[in-house]
Amino acid sequence: MKDGSLRLSINADRLWERVEALAEITDPERPWSRVAFSELHKQGRVWLTREMEAAGLAVSVDAGANVIGRLPGLEDARAPIVAGSHTDTVPRGGRFDGIAGVLVALEAAQTIAENGLKLRHPLEVIDFLAEEPNQYGLSCIGSRAMAGVLTKAQLAYVAPDGTTTAEGIAAMGGDPSRLTGPLRDKGDVAGFFELHIEQGVVLEDDGLDIGVVTDIVGITRYQIDVIGEAAHAGTTPMGRRKDALVAAAMMVQEAETRAQEQDTNGAYLVATIGKLEVIPNGSNVVPGRVVFSIEVRSNRNAEVERFFEGYLARAREICVQRGLEFEAQRVSDGMAVACDEAIQAAFAAGAEQAGASHIAMSSGAGHDAAYMARIGPSGMIFIPCLKGRSHCPEEWADKEALAKGAQVLLDAICIYDEQAN
Repeated sequence: MKDGSLRLSINADRLWERVEALAEITDPERPWSRVAFSELHKQGRVWLTREMEAAGLAVSVDAGANVIGRLPGLEDARAPIVAGSHTDTVPRGGRFDGIAGVLVALEAAQTIAENGLKLRHPLEVIDFLAEEPNQYGLSCIGSRAMAGVLTKAQLAYVAPDGTTTAEGIAAMGGDPSRLTGPLRDKGDVAGFFELHIEQGVVLEDDGLDIGVVTDIVGITRYQIDVIGEAAHAGTTPMGRRKDALVAAAMMVQEAETRAQEQDTNGAYLVATIGKLEVIPNGSNVVPGRVVFSIEVRSNRNAEVERFFEGYLARAREICVQRGLEFEAQRVSDGMAVACDEAIQAAFAAGAEQAGASHIAMSSGAGHDAAYMARIGPSGMIFIPCLKGRSHCPEEWADKEALAKGAQVLLDAICIYDEQAN
């Protein structure tokens, strides 16, 4: 900075007003919904673009349809420091997941700009496209595109409305024809900083202000297709049925049992089956087909692979025993990553400077920061959220907690700016 002796302070009222304003861009019948690729999502990004420009940022949209606001640096040819998250929500989601990370980053940038100061590095605020699962069945689309891991197959995924992921990206202002490699190479980002609500109860229960994230779980999803034979529920004897749902139910139980019993040598691992489609889904019809998604998360990639090796073998065995067909498609991969130690240290120093209590902790949720780690140093902090609730209308973070997190993020960025190449 021009004047390293001047410590900047964020504007808590302005930050809170922006959170409230963006939250109002929602489906009034299903608050707080601003699902990726929807008209509401587009409206929210128009609003965000205006706010970025009013804050003094130059705004652009990259080929992955990520909205980017930029402040020049004193040494403007340097790779930028980047901060941000996402503004899309799950259906009937909350007002803070993702949104807080974008608006806190914007507040930090505006605080720097309005004080007439510049970092050594350029500073970018990014709203990544479609971090949440969406109609294309793929999360973190924008950060995947930036890191160059959005595959040709994923661009061709088809939504229920008949559009492809590529067409969805184009409709949001991106250029899928350019997504043949990373939008930024390794070294093109000096450091990535993301704030997020914890989505857990540790900080709230322990009365702490900040969680400095040490690592982020990887997330792997499979789509499983169990194909049997639909039949009349009253005239088909039990021993002559090819009931796809019974087999799928056994696979649901197998997922829970295997996740509980797998010896991970202390690693974190969870498995979830939260979405099933039963066909034809009639009360008087033996289910002929079931399609479901299984998701496994771990902070060690090898444990995910070991889980699926055994699980898929057992699922096939169940189908063979029952005379059913079985298909499994790996839908998405997100590798577990360790957060950068220098950024963790900057966050810890920023917390000390802001008078915020803090601990080191892992993230059991996936975030854009995990993909940004592929192209540069990446790190995160958590702030407390009420009862750990998230992805629901009751999701809540106090104004004071958000402001303290914003101050820590700003201080950490300034500290890191002085130290990073």
